[in-house]
Amino acid sequence: MADLSGQPAFVLVRPQMGENIGAAARGMYNFGLERMRLVAPRDGWPNPSASAMASGAGRLLDEAQLHETTADAIADCHYVLATTARPRGLTTPVLSPEAAMREAANRIARGEKVACLFGPERAGLENEDISRANAIISVPVNPDFASLNLAQCVLLTAYEWRRATAEIEHETVQMAGADWANQAEVEALARHYEERMEEAGFFFPEHKAESMKRNLRNLWSRMPLTRSDAQTLHGVLRQMVRWAGRGR
Repeated sequence: MADLSGQPAFVLVRPQMGENIGAAARGMYNFGLERMRLVAPRDGWPNPSASAMASGAGRLLDEAQLHETTADAIADCHYVLATTARPRGLTTPVLSPEAAMREAANRIARGEKVACLFGPERAGLENEDISRANAIISVPVNPDFASLNLAQCVLLTAYEWRRATAEIEHETVQMAGADWANQAEVEALARHYEERMEEAGFFFPEHKAESMKRNLRNLWSRMPLTRSDAQTLHGVLRQMVRWAGRGR
């Protein structure tokens, strides 16, 4: 069994629909979270609808801890976060999901146990639940439509956990078997175009020619060319020169 001590527990408090429990499990597993705890599910437990909706994340449901009260579910935790969309009149730190998961990661790295509370679908967490939390997670949603589906809230928070703890490659290019052109190949392409354009009288007037050539070189340098791109552009120019030589 995997060591799950290095991640927060996601606690679903009095969830109403099995489908949402299953979707929450799927969202957790998408981002590497496996510690689910359930507090008094309305329709009992286990729930066939949850298993059907989990779609590959059923193990989280099989291993989920079942508790009668929120207090029982978080009894072993040192730091608790509660998700809520509405002000509750409590003096509690309010964090964005991003900041909350960074804090969770820092505390877990120090050996603490962390839990995130998610409320039932109809009205969210009650004040009694939230009063047990050390901080609130508030999602910056549209104030005119602030209610999030349970599974959506779980997914969003799990995503921020992943961002806080995993090496994320923020930008990449699918090379599809190609290689980037090296400097020699880019230089050959630039020289080819410069020579042909010189023959065509492009660099005019003469006193601007050097500046125009530098701008053209700079254009090639800024373009992320593959070797295939360079070969294609060589071929384009060769064909254009052949076409021009037909004397049309």
